[in-house]
Order: sequence, then C-alpha cells, then structure tokens
Amino acid sequence: MLVVHALWLRGPGRLALWAEDSSVVVPRSRGGRAPRVQPHPFAADHTTLSATVGDGRTGVATISLPGVGRRPLDSPLLVRDELATSVGEVVLRQWVVPVVEFDAVDAARVLAAVDALSPSAAHLRELTRFADDLAARGRVLPGVDPRARRAVWRPVVTGPDAAWARVLAASAPPSLSAAEPEQPLAVWAQALDDLTDAAVRRSLASARWAVTKGSPAWVAALFAGDGRIGADNRVDLDELDTALELWQQDAVAGPVRACFRLVEPEDDDGDWELRFALQATAEPSLVVDADAVWRARGAMPALAQLIESPQETLLAELGKAHRVYPALEPGLRTSRPTQVLLEVEAAHHFLARAAPDLVTAGFGVQLPGWWAKPSSRLGVRLTARTPPQPGTVATAGRLGFDSIVEFSHELALGGEVLTDAELATLVETKAPMVRLRGQWLEVDARRLARGLQLVGRPDRATVAHLLRLGLGGGAADDELPVEGIESDGWLGELLSGDAQLRTLDAPASFAGQLRPYQQRGLSWLDFLQRAGLGGVLADDMGLGKTVQLLALLAHDTDGTDADGVDVDPRPSLLICPMSLVGNWQREAARFAPHLRVHVHHGTERTKGASFARAVDAADLVITTYALAARDAADLRKVSWRRIVVDEAQAIKNAATKQAVAIRSLPAASRIAVTGTPVENRLADLWALLEFANPGLLGTAASFKKRFSEPIEKRGDDAAAERLRRLTAPLVLRRVKTDKTIIADLPDKLEMDVLCNLTSEQAALYRAVVDDMLARIDSTDGIERRGLVLATMTKLKQVCNHPAHFLRDGSPLADRSGKLARLDEIVDEVLAVGEKALLFTQYAEFGAMLRAHLAGRTGREVLFLHGGVAKAGRDELVERFQSDTTGSPPLFVLSLKAGGTGLTLTAANHVVHVDRWWNPAVEDQATDRAFRIGQRRSVQVRKFVCAGTVEERIAESIRDKRGLAAKIVGSGEPALSELSTGQLRELFRLEDEAVVE
Repeated sequence: MLVVHALWLRGPGRLALWAEDSSVVVPRSRGGRAPRVQPHPFAADHTTLSATVGDGRTGVATISLPGVGRRPLDSPLLVRDELATSVGEVVLRQWVVPVVEFDAVDAARVLAAVDALSPSAAHLRELTRFADDLAARGRVLPGVDPRARRAVWRPVVTGPDAAWARVLAASAPPSLSAAEPEQPLAVWAQALDDLTDAAVRRSLASARWAVTKGSPAWVAALFAGDGRIGADNRVDLDELDTALELWQQDAVAGPVRACFRLVEPEDDDGDWELRFALQATAEPSLVVDADAVWRARGAMPALAQLIESPQETLLAELGKAHRVYPALEPGLRTSRPTQVLLEVEAAHHFLARAAPDLVTAGFGVQLPGWWAKPSSRLGVRLTARTPPQPGTVATAGRLGFDSIVEFSHELALGGEVLTDAELATLVETKAPMVRLRGQWLEVDARRLARGLQLVGRPDRATVAHLLRLGLGGGAADDELPVEGIESDGWLGELLSGDAQLRTLDAPASFAGQLRPYQQRGLSWLDFLQRAGLGGVLADDMGLGKTVQLLALLAHDTDGTDADGVDVDPRPSLLICPMSLVGNWQREAARFAPHLRVHVHHGTERTKGASFARAVDAADLVITTYALAARDAADLRKVSWRRIVVDEAQAIKNAATKQAVAIRSLPAASRIAVTGTPVENRLADLWALLEFANPGLLGTAASFKKRFSEPIEKRGDDAAAERLRRLTAPLVLRRVKTDKTIIADLPDKLEMDVLCNLTSEQAALYRAVVDDMLARIDSTDGIERRGLVLATMTKLKQVCNHPAHFLRDGSPLADRSGKLARLDEIVDEVLAVGEKALLFTQYAEFGAMLRAHLAGRTGREVLFLHGGVAKAGRDELVERFQSDTTGSPPLFVLSLKAGGTGLTLTAANHVVHVDRWWNPAVEDQATDRAFRIGQRRSVQVRKFVCAGTVEERIAESIRDKRGLAAKIVGSGEPALSELSTGQLRELFRLEDEAVVE
C-alpha cells in the first residue's frame, strides 16, 4: 500500500509528490545517535513512485517530520502488520525522500488521477479547485516576478473569498510545508498564487487569446504558455513590480478595512445615512464607528494590535472605496468624514449595485436586515385547490406528483396579500423604494406591471411545479417570486409542514412497539404515500428506520386504510446492499410476520415468467443494488406500489448506470433511506430527491448553479434557506442529540446485526464442518474437546473473513459479509463526526481491520492489543479521548487487552465484530464507552453471521434457553460436551446464509 504525500516547492513553484510504502520492512533500531539528516526508511523509490503518480521530474527533497530515534512516525494512513508500538521521545527530524515534481499547470490533473492521497495531497487538490474557481470568475490581476523574470496572474482574495481562504489556510496540514516547516503560511500562499496562475493560463490557452504584434514583452508574457519574459526586455522589472503593486493596492486586504452601514430614515421623506467605520478584516464583529475614530485622536485600544494610526487608515480606506463608489465624494469634503447622506434613489442604487461592488472589492458592508429577506420584494401569492378524486375523502386526495391543479394569483408582500389601496399606492409611486406596512419595499416597475397582469387570472400546473414554486424553488415567471401558496387538502398540509399530519398507529399485524418519534415517522411516510409523493427518511443511525418502514409495509396487508379506501395490492420493491439482504429478511419475519417476502438474489434467482409469478405471490421483494441494475428489464415490467432504497447513498452518484437503472423502475411512490443524506456534496441530496421525486430540484446542472456553488463555495445563506424550504417537507431527519428524541431513547441501544456469508466464506465454512464431522466420532476425551474448540475457532475466523482463516495476507475488500457491514457502519459514524470502538477476540484480525479501515477511510485508526506497553496504551487512550480536531475516530481493540480498565467515553458506538459468547465479558467491553462521563446514548452492535453457528448461539442466549445455559458464564468450552448430533445441528450452514 502506498500513501502519496504532497509538498509545494516555492522556488520553482512546483508540486512535489513522495510516498510511504507499507511493504517496506521496518528497520531495527541501532545504537548511537541518529544522524541529523537521513533517508526516510519507508519512502517509495522513484520507480515505484512514478508508476503511481505518473512521469515527471525526479529528484530528492529534504523534509522535516516527527520521529523516534532513527525511525519516522508512520503516517496515520500507513498501516503495518506488526503489533509493536514505538515508545520514546518524539522530535522533529529531517529526512531525505525521493520525489517526482510537476509544474503547477499539471498539478490539478495529477492530483485528480492519484488514489490513496494523504491529507496534504487532498488539501492541495482542494486548493486547485479554489484557484480554478477564482480564475473562472475573473478574480485575478496581472503581476510580475522579477527574480524569475515571469509575468504572473495573482489571485484577488477579498469578500467571501477571503473568508474561505482563511478556512483553507488554517486547515492546511503541516506536511504540505514539510520542506519549509518554519514558513507554512508562506508556502500555502505561494501554492495558491502558482495554482491560480496555472488556472488562468489553461483558460487562456483554451480560448486561444492572441496578443497584438508589438505589445510590450510583459503583456505578451501574460498570455504565453510559461510567462517567461525575454532577457532582451529593457523594462526594469523591479520598477514594474512596484508600479503594479501601487496600482493594485486597492485589491489587497489589510488587517483593517473601511466598513459602510446604511441606516434608513425615520420618516418617508428623510435622507438615508451611509455611516463610515473601521472593521477588523479577520474579525468582522469588531467595528469602530468613524465618530469614535476621530474622537480618539490617536491609537485606539480596540485596534491597537492591528494598526498604529486609525485616523490615517480610515482616510486611506475611504479614498480607496471612493474609486469603487464615487457617490461617497460629498461625505469626504470634510477633514473628519463620518457619513454621507443619500436620497431614496441613491440609497436604492447603493443597496442593489454599490454594496455588492464594495464587498467584492474587500470592504465591509452592513445593510438593513429587511433587504436580504424575500419579504422586502413584491411577489405573488397563489391560491390552489386540490379536488378529491371520485370515491375518496376530500382531505385524503390521492392526486400525486404529476396531477394538474388550478390556482390563481394575488400580489403579496411577505406572503400577505396587498389591498386595493396598497396596490394603488404602488402604481402611483415613482420612487424605487416605498414604505408600506411599516417596512421598506423595493418597487420594480416591470415586476409590478407583470403582477397586475396576473392578478385574478386562473392558471393550471402540475403538483410538482406548484411545489417548486411554493417551497422556494422557482418563480411565477421571469420577474415575480412566489411568496407563498394557500391550499387545502394534502397539498396544504405538505406546504405547511407536518403539524397537521394525522397520527397513524402501527397495525395489529405489526409485532413490535413504536417509540413516539417512530410513530411520527410512520405518519409522515403514510402522508407522503397518500399524496403520491416520495421522500427521504434520513434519521440518524440507530433510530429505527427499518422498523418504521416495516410498520408501513405491514399496513399494506390490512386491506383498507384509515379512510376506508382499498389498499393498493401491488408489491413493494426493496433495494439494499448485499450485506443487508439477510438482515431485512429476518427483521421482516420478526416485526411483520404476515408479509410475504421474496428474495430476488443469487445465481438461482427466478427470471422471466417465473419471476413474475413470484412477484404476484409476494408483498415485498428484496434485491440488491447490483441486481437491480443487472435485472432492470424484468423489474421494469412490474408496476410497483413503492420502491425503497436502503443505504441510499449507493445512488448518490446519479450518473452511474446503477443509479440510472434504479430511477427507471416504475412505482407509485419512492422512499430513500439513509443516515447520511449529504456525505460530501449537496449533489448527494439532489440525487436522493431526484430518485424520490424526479424533477423536483430541476436538472443537476441547474441545481449546481442555483444551490451547490453558492452554498459550498460562497457560503450563501439565502440559497441555503431556499434549499431548506424546498426540501424540508420531503426529508425527515431526526438526530440523537435532539432532546425530544433523547427522551424516547434508552441510554444504551443493543442490537444484533445479521451479516451474510459470501460464497467464498460459505465454501470454507462447509469444509471446516465436514472435516470436523469426519473426525469427531473417532476421538474422545481431551482430543475430542480440542477438536470441537478448534473447529469453533476456525468457523469464527471464517465468519470474520477468509483472509483471517487462511492467514495468507490476501486483500480484504469484497470477500466478507461482516466487513461489508462494518464498512457501512464506519461510513455513517464518520459522516456524523462521531467515534467508535471495534472489538475483536483476535489480535491478528484487529491488525487486518486497522489496515483496511485506515486505507479505506483515509483516517487514522488506533489499535490496542496485548503487545502494547503501558506507556503506549496510555498514549492511545489519551489521543482517542481528545476532543481536538483530527483526533482518531476509530479504535480497534482486542477483547482481552481493551475489555476492562479503560475509559473511552469519546465513543458512542461499539461494534463487537466477533463474539465472546459470554455476556458479562461483552458487557465489560461495552462499558468502556457506556460509563460515567458518557453524555450520549451508546449504540452497541453485535455482528452475527446469519444461518451459522453464530446465529444459533445468539438466538439461544437471547431467548435464554437450552444452549444459553451451557454458554453463559462458562463460555465456549461448554460446547465441547455436546453430542455429535447436537454439534452437527449447531454447526450446519443454512442455504439462505449465503449471498452471492
């Protein structure tokens, strides 16, 4: 395994990549003092490195990294098989590493193509995106580098861009500047400069810009590929650099900037006041009015650490702002300017035009709170009617997403319909703003004229279009936003939230009890079903999403619903990861035993006419994502009542064949189930709602333009609020930290998690059992007991992973049902920023898990086993318990080493990957997290392979019968006393345990 690290080399302005290789043997520590600079013992050589990152300039770099003695500390992502832990004084040492270098113009391409990136390389990849965005928006200025004799394009980082740049700079990992550890910020800033210059040149090259013949050498170099200025150029480049800095000084943000606050008049005819102030650039909440600046007559305590002369700074800043907004001039005709007065037209111009220009230029602006609110602008309010279909109750109309409804328009302010007198006032006014109902309103002549044409006119639209309008996702036309919709029936309920949802009880056929919040979830699912709409059930993990779905499915078998309407008899389709097929099958049998369940999976699955007959005889069909795509032709022939996708993040990449195939399946309603509705990007949410309600959020391109880019890149709060309004009625998300949910939850949630065997595991399982049964009758006494216990150990290792049983060092991915489920749980834990303890009986399997999880997640995974000395043990606990950013979120522990004596309350998830079968021992391990100091509910998951000895023992212990009495308190040795027949029954493998 290689972990690729990134350095930025300031001198040549190049990306340098080096890598750590987990296959390199750990050197033995030798006596004597370590040399000051020595080769990094785990660094990949040039050949290995080039094969991974591509061909570039080869060389070496001297970097500073922490180490102990002659050995550097492993990268958090570099996981080795050895169980020893280095203990000693950690100091910063210099190491020499082979590197492959790339020009800045190639950095984005190279970083995008490399896997197994370290935090430094991943951060640099994010920095290339920022540089590309600045270049695309023209946030650059020309410059010159006299030493390199190059013309350069430099980023202009002001306003919202400055805030994002500060976040990026603060999060830059130290390893990015390991070649110059004493100047991390300078290295980061140079990287941004170089990457921005490269982004501009790529853009210019694609646009084929041409430079006029005879242009100055510096201008020609700005458009040349490498920016080089010829040696015969006679211009003094240092002088040019100074001149450019003076010219561009307005674009450079200092520690303090001018801030402008617009204050509205007390009466309709008064002047608006644009007041001046100084504002700390890095702390926008620190604002000092101009009046206070002039009264101070010298240094000010509030700004003393930032500037020496606030008076001179204020005048200089106002002079720079005047070049952006010339209307400041009347206020600057005094030696101590404090404000400028504006008439209503000038105030409107400032709000609409000048304020954004000043913000972009790097100045602070404070506007009246009403300006940013939609209620300050004229809009329309729609009145819609949702007539019931024949034979249904009016309040439970089953129209659906594509149904047509009629509606009318009325002009509104803040959602309130305007009176005839107020409309007359708007028509008569000539000013761009007017005070109405005690607040100022922007009056746009074209918008007003269009609104008057719409008033009273009937119109028709689909429910989908009306929802987009009413929930903030659109406008009545190109001019007028929709301020709200008044409607009756289910459409009105949906638009107003879930306050009017009727309470739906679990059906009598449901063999379980719903908690109050789960009943609310069932009611919400029922409401969407009655409306013919889809939704995203996004409750936090452990809150019982499966139970809520099964209660809804159980209602399908009741014949009629609460309104007396016949229930749709068509079956539902459930699509889930392979690792959850058995779990859904068994949970359905447990909570909804009347449901007829058909599992569509395996090489022997039904097809064609046989599949159609199986579907007709089923209430619920369960299949996997892979088969849903592969068998889409058969699945499309069925008109499903509903389609449910569990662990719906599997379709977050909407362009994959799998996601496209699943969206193509016909269904009356669709439900996406996930604990992480947004894993990495807002596009994840779009993909889920595109499945649940196609077209609701528009196309992927329009969603990116309207929501993703403004929110993710510029922190646009207004866009975030619009998205929240649009999606809130169709996404149900409850978290464990909600006090109303906590009241419903016990302190400790324990659950068995059923995992299926892969075909490879099943073959090994049968081979082990057959070998034991062939030998058991010819042994007795100690030999027989030893054979049984050895068989038990082998079967548990097989259930863990084939590589654990075979000990062949083979790859772990895609070969174990337990590991697949563990990956899914770990993803959910990390997505919500929580921590987990992972217990196993076997130290060697713990090492495998640590290596697999660290490589897969890109996060450090701690590992405690019996070979760790006390000093190392204490250090691991301290690091895990730390609440600092970047502390390890996952802790693998061998049950004997970590089962007692530790306090690990930073974790609120505990996973027993394999079982000790002694509840007291397992409880002791769980209590590492569930103890005094734990302030959250702890979720405990105990992995059990379905259809194997693990499930039979788990059932027996849970039911406290038979075999449980032998195991509880005495553990596995009691199994050796069972008869051959009992052992045959205990160890047999059920056919449904295997998932291909």
